[in-house]
Amino acid sequence: MNPTAIDARDDSARRRAIAFLNWAHAVDHFVLLIYPTVVIGLTAVYGRSYSELIALSSAAFIAFGVFSLPAGWLADRWSRRNMMAAFYIGGGISLLVVGLAPNLIVLAIGMFALGMFAAIYHPVGMAMLIEASQARGRTLAFNGVCGNLGVSLAAGISAFLASWINWRAAFIVPGALVMASGFAYVWLTPDDRHHAKKRKSVATVPLTPRTAMILFGLFLAISITAGVTFNMLTIALPKIVDERLATHVPLVLAGSIATLVLICGGIAQLFIGRLVERFAPHTLFVAVTGLGFLGNLGAAYFDGVSLMAALAVSIAAIYAQVTINDMVLARYTADAWRGRVYAVRYFTLFISAGCAIAMISLLHDRGGFGLVLAANAVIAFAMFVATVGLTLLIGQVEARHAQLQAAE
Repeated sequence: MNPTAIDARDDSARRRAIAFLNWAHAVDHFVLLIYPTVVIGLTAVYGRSYSELIALSSAAFIAFGVFSLPAGWLADRWSRRNMMAAFYIGGGISLLVVGLAPNLIVLAIGMFALGMFAAIYHPVGMAMLIEASQARGRTLAFNGVCGNLGVSLAAGISAFLASWINWRAAFIVPGALVMASGFAYVWLTPDDRHHAKKRKSVATVPLTPRTAMILFGLFLAISITAGVTFNMLTIALPKIVDERLATHVPLVLAGSIATLVLICGGIAQLFIGRLVERFAPHTLFVAVTGLGFLGNLGAAYFDGVSLMAALAVSIAAIYAQVTINDMVLARYTADAWRGRVYAVRYFTLFISAGCAIAMISLLHDRGGFGLVLAANAVIAFAMFVATVGLTLLIGQVEARHAQLQAAE
């Protein structure tokens, strides 16, 4: 067979795989943020308070973190492609269960299943994307934008479906679309089980055991703090708009304003995708997390338009750091066990969502969103401090690596 034809076929398959991974990232974030918007209207349906009903989503977000660990392990040992098929089809079925739930107990069970299948994407999808794109900054940034679009559109689309049809449609319509995507994915992408033993077992920049422990410990600290900050902002955003932008804002308007704020994250990721190809990613890491702290600090004290601007800065920073984080981690992680490493990272990142929901529920009852956002600013500062430590360590590692390469 003509080598050029083989290369073209491989390139086409790679582009198709990346397209499905980008769509999966959008779906992953969209489906988990349907409930935080719909719950505003469910207070009247079930006669329960916002604090009580928002707590029901804890099952989904806890599962989102916990099941990332077995997902990454299975993907590395079995098949990354088949795990992504389970993500699509299982997620679609879970959405239908939530949308058709006859009571709050079944709804909570459906949310747990949704979180379990949604947990597959990040450890598995990111490992696949790094492999397919060779960690190219623009490709990772665009994938991040797709995830951001999922977050951004969740509030507006869910509010529209709930207002113009009913709250169940906000789950059923996406559920049908996600299932259809899963069947298309299985049809159009080849099995990859034969690739598992061919993956590289040496990282681009090898680390000593002591340096690896310190570096990945800092990564875990950043993941935990970033997870709490991210989830507190995205989960509470529609209600923050509802309470602090105006006395009474219609659900559709609250969702639309929240969407505009979240779009800032997508713009930031496109911008950072260019910057990481020109500047050292670990240096940009510090700048971005510092900006995120300032945005969160401002959000704790501002109201009205100033509050929205501060939230936009916070959202932009938290999304920009995700792209940088993935690139930096990929450089020090071998492809053969990258799924497991990302699983641990995303486990700590997303298990913190349960903590975020508990904090929102507790702090909102005691001091409103002023107290919620002040606590978030403290956590954002802790993330900034951890990033400074990580950047200093990476600077030393890269200097030693450069010396070794020069000697060779």
